[in-house]
Amino acid sequence: MSGHSKWATIKRKKGATDAKRGAIFTRLTRELVMAAREGGGDPDSNFRLRLAVDKARGSNMPKDNIERAIKRGTGEAKDGVVFEQVYYEGYGPHGVAIMIECVTENKNRTVAEVRHLLSRSGGNLGEGGSVAWQFNRVAYFSLPAAGVNFDKVFEVAVEGGAEDVSQDDETIEIIAPVENFKTLMDALRAAKFTPEEAELRMIATNEMELSVEQTMQVMRTIDSLEELDDVQNIYHTMKFSDEAMAALESAED
Repeated sequence: MSGHSKWATIKRKKGATDAKRGAIFTRLTRELVMAAREGGGDPDSNFRLRLAVDKARGSNMPKDNIERAIKRGTGEAKDGVVFEQVYYEGYGPHGVAIMIECVTENKNRTVAEVRHLLSRSGGNLGEGGSVAWQFNRVAYFSLPAAGVNFDKVFEVAVEGGAEDVSQDDETIEIIAPVENFKTLMDALRAAKFTPEEAELRMIATNEMELSVEQTMQVMRTIDSLEELDDVQNIYHTMKFSDEAMAALESAED
């Protein structure tokens, strides 16, 4: 399994814990608000919003909550709260580069919380651009491999502009340029393929492999960051060894 899908697997397993503490609804609400503010409240014409709505429904978010978040984004529901999307860059333990995507109504609070957690773990918050050069922004899709014709997925993906299509025992991954995101998503849906994940994400251009113990230390830092309400996504340059993956899965059980 590639590093990307290993990370995705861990995040899906962690999702159950996130749901218990309500964090997932907070993140979904903010994504809905930002998407509606950026492109309007119609999911048919606003692709980012369509993805956010699909993700919210997939997480059993109540319809009223979804509609309320969209109205906040379009300005129909005025509550005085204005969210901004911001990225913070820094280093975690053992020199792992970390990109932290946040949606916040108070940047001063958010940056202070992020800085504190990175410093506490032996890392540090960097200036803008200090880490971003180690990542590429891509369109990312993953589908469960079971019962799916890989050759057909490959054909559809390549015709839709994919740069890389790979498969392991559990997952089919597709990576494409950002500008091909909507075209590829529409092509997959037209061919009756439903991605488990479909998003724009950052992937590391160079990954670093750590020992199992060091990997667990970095993951503890990432877990702490993800517990912040303002944090939407975290991207990093750490590569998961098979041993580290087994240890992480055991820790989640």
